[in-house]
Amino acid sequence: MSVLSVRDLEVTYKTQAGPIPAVRGVSLDIDPGEVLGLAGESGCGKSTVVNAILRLLPVGTTVSGEVLLNGEDVLTMKPGRLRAVRWTGASVVFQGAMHAMNPVQRIGAQLAEAIVLHGQAGEKEALVRVGDLLEQVGMPPRRLRDYPHELSGGQKQRVMIAMALACSPSLVIADEPTTALDVMVQAQVLNLLNTLQRELGLAMLFITHDLSVLVEICDRLAIMYAGRIVEEGPSTPVFETPAHPYTEALSAAFPAIGDQRFRRAPSGLGGDPPQPESVPEGCSFHPRCPLAFDECPTTVPELYEAGEHRRAACLLVPKRAQVAP
Repeated sequence: MSVLSVRDLEVTYKTQAGPIPAVRGVSLDIDPGEVLGLAGESGCGKSTVVNAILRLLPVGTTVSGEVLLNGEDVLTMKPGRLRAVRWTGASVVFQGAMHAMNPVQRIGAQLAEAIVLHGQAGEKEALVRVGDLLEQVGMPPRRLRDYPHELSGGQKQRVMIAMALACSPSLVIADEPTTALDVMVQAQVLNLLNTLQRELGLAMLFITHDLSVLVEICDRLAIMYAGRIVEEGPSTPVFETPAHPYTEALSAAFPAIGDQRFRRAPSGLGGDPPQPESVPEGCSFHPRCPLAFDECPTTVPELYEAGEHRRAACLLVPKRAQVAP
């Protein structure tokens, strides 16, 4: 059984200007011990998917579909059960650790609070567990007496990782965990997450716009554009031989060190992603797609089989299959 199974997830925000569909029919699965990377440009709906998984969306937001966490539908849980599942069934490493902690409470107390509230230990035992957690993420236990302002950005993110592990969840969601960190600290945080995932056998949903990061640590990739999954499959084939033009553009956007072609002619994707309230008809990517043809503005592509364990929502995929030897 999958740790997480999302089916036909749709999320529509309620605003003064009217309803805005942010996620449009997303489906994905994560098996025990598997790492799934969710990638796409800012505004494509990645963080909305995260918030929908744990029902952290604003009041008034319309959500439909199915979100099964260890076999239970999160969307139909009663409040008491939902509180119990958060942090024990699934936890989140949020982007921007600086704003995710209480600035006037010592980090040890913040970590212990989750353990005590979920009934996993008493106060004294919880503090011992906190010391162990800090060591697990590469920090000395004495730092549990520090306040958040006494920590560097990388240390704050390590504390957030420790908090995500505090109640031994079966799924950890890392939502842009290296945001606002310098390159060296980013590498340290990514290596830490990768090591902990392997050692603890965690299922993980890793979210970022950086495909080059995901291909190093993820088993599979899912690419989002305008609220939909447009390609999914094993990470290395998806990155190296994309089946969807959008994935190809994302892969090409990362320069190779020492390759003078990138210096003289930087590659990138022209135009901007559509606003959720004004997604184009047909294939939502067609206004920016260099391979668009007559059918693209009028036909919404489904996820077609694009190789072994791979699918892509592009009308060119079945055409390529027809001409393949």
